[in-house]
Amino acid sequence: MRVLGICRFSYPALGGFKRMHDTIEDREAYLYAPDRMELRFRHFETLTLPSIAAQRDPDFTFLVLIGESLPKPYRDRLHDLTAPVPQIRIVARPPMKHRLAMQLVLQEELAGVETESIQFRLDDDDAVGIHFIRALRRTARRSARMREGWRNMAIEYRSGYSARLSSDGISARPVQAPFWACGLAVLFRPGDPKTVMNYAHHKLHEVMPTLIEPSTPMFIRALHDDNDSGATDTRMKPLTEAESADLKARFNVDEAQVKTVFSGQAALRDKA
Repeated sequence: MRVLGICRFSYPALGGFKRMHDTIEDREAYLYAPDRMELRFRHFETLTLPSIAAQRDPDFTFLVLIGESLPKPYRDRLHDLTAPVPQIRIVARPPMKHRLAMQLVLQEELAGVETESIQFRLDDDDAVGIHFIRALRRTARRSARMREGWRNMAIEYRSGYSARLSSDGISARPVQAPFWACGLAVLFRPGDPKTVMNYAHHKLHEVMPTLIEPSTPMFIRALHDDNDSGATDTRMKPLTEAESADLKARFNVDEAQVKTVFSGQAALRDKA
């Protein structure tokens, strides 16, 4: 069984822009602005990357979609950060609608594969639990007889955290979040032409059977000014020492590293 994850890292998609741009050049100028790229790199480096690197089941592939136009300094930096993690593969594509681009990348990766696949998607500022891959494979194995007549099945981990990262560390709160992308995966039969990117994550339960695990914290979703979640959540609180240790154990997210990385970002901006 193949397990595939995918995320896009500042990919210059066509259409569906959070902020409207008249041309692809305007879109790229916005995406590749230095302050924005620093923010994306800091979250990727302290959330997504460590959680993927620490997976207890190492048998998976994690695809990172970038634009062919990503400036070389950023491309080199991304390659340097991900090089120690053999499961990560960076894939460059020209601008197109982001769902189509991600579908094509997944389909290419699965070409010729004659086994089932489990597919998941993350944003480049999400983290998953270090047992995520192992849990997905275990759930697929245990549910095999039940889903014999089903084309697909979604697997959802509904428990996790919303978090804000800064030079002061991590503020967070526990959440129960129905059908957030960062807690979901979809199981596909061999040869299925569709991928996890063919479905809106918040509507998966409307088109396929879904198994929901409500109790085990399995994701961290970052809140900041450059993602769809926004940055306002007055219920988040600084972590206690015990909570910080728990996030490290569950997600390989190190609050000390967050403080160091985000302090570096602040210093760079102060010199600008």
